[in-house]
Amino acid sequence: MAAGRPEQGDKRVSERNAVVLKEFGADLEITSFPEVKPEAGAVVVDVSHAGICGTDMHLQHGKLPIPLPVVLGHEAVGRVRRLGEGVDTDATGAPLREGDLVSWASNIPCGTCFYCAQEEEPSLCETRKVYGINQSCAQWPHLSGGWSEQIYLQPGSTIVRLPEGVTPEQVIALGCAGPTVVHAVLGIGKPREGDVVIVQGSGPVGLAAAMYATMAGAAKVIVVGGPANRLEVARQVGIGDVHVDIFTSTKAESRLAEVLAETPDGRGADIVIEATGVPAAVAEGIDLTRKGGKYLVVGQYTDHGPTPLNPHLITRKQLQVLGSWAFSPKNHLDYVLSVPELVQRFDLSKLVTRYKLGEVNEALVDMRSGATLKPVLVSGAVS
Repeated sequence: MAAGRPEQGDKRVSERNAVVLKEFGADLEITSFPEVKPEAGAVVVDVSHAGICGTDMHLQHGKLPIPLPVVLGHEAVGRVRRLGEGVDTDATGAPLREGDLVSWASNIPCGTCFYCAQEEEPSLCETRKVYGINQSCAQWPHLSGGWSEQIYLQPGSTIVRLPEGVTPEQVIALGCAGPTVVHAVLGIGKPREGDVVIVQGSGPVGLAAAMYATMAGAAKVIVVGGPANRLEVARQVGIGDVHVDIFTSTKAESRLAEVLAETPDGRGADIVIEATGVPAAVAEGIDLTRKGGKYLVVGQYTDHGPTPLNPHLITRKQLQVLGSWAFSPKNHLDYVLSVPELVQRFDLSKLVTRYKLGEVNEALVDMRSGATLKPVLVSGAVS
């Protein structure tokens, strides 16, 4: 028997509840799994808060190839339950102890492929392990997703203690959107002080992009999104300077004029960031970008098919068109370390709506309808 693996039929082993996707298009189910002890290099964490991401909705409906059954949830925060042999520090080198509040990167790149070793772009690693996505719960250690009372963090995971004074809810408020935007906006788009920035989309990725653009020194941030309740939360939290509701400005031509009027001399933004996940938004984003500007596509994580656009505009406007895929463990680390600065400027807790673990299907419905901005599952395993 491998270390940490309970013998079959051992009734002394306690169990932990988790949310499992067993069939595409179906509701998720609560399932119990045996608690395990960590092998060398691994860590067992009691999950306190687990975010629901737009990608999770796509996964539920089979939009991305994943193994079933699976415990979903690729963004979570919790408290260290047990440390495996050889684990005594977090990703920063700080001491790590049982009872510490921690966050962890959702993915473990291979470290040896062309993209990891030569390009130094581990987000492009094609064999990386991803919690809550490509780790089937049919295989040991079973608890490999965040929508659970407990998660088994495998050797090689990037684990970081929460900074002093930062709460789990503040960290999970942006979930994977935080490190995704650290990678995209700070690492690839690189807004300069004084830039005018347009963000297409007012979900967690869009609002995170607006926040980081502001912290990078943008002179003006224009958020183009909806529905109205999301834009109202953005106003309350202080995210963005101008808010354009696409459900009110429904005609693309008049919406384009309205947004361009908010840019210097109506010429467009220095950087436009797409965070909608809607292919048709890309053509509109190119229209919103000034000559010589940057268009950064972040939100097209799921393949919704082709969309028409005019490539002549890319040439005539001499645009830089950039893409960004997911994030690396270092991006996650940088995100967590940036949360103290974020919470000084923005009330992140206002983004969150709490649900119990057993209310996951209700939470997914609310997110799909736009009724909530950031649903978060509170497992009850940690007070």
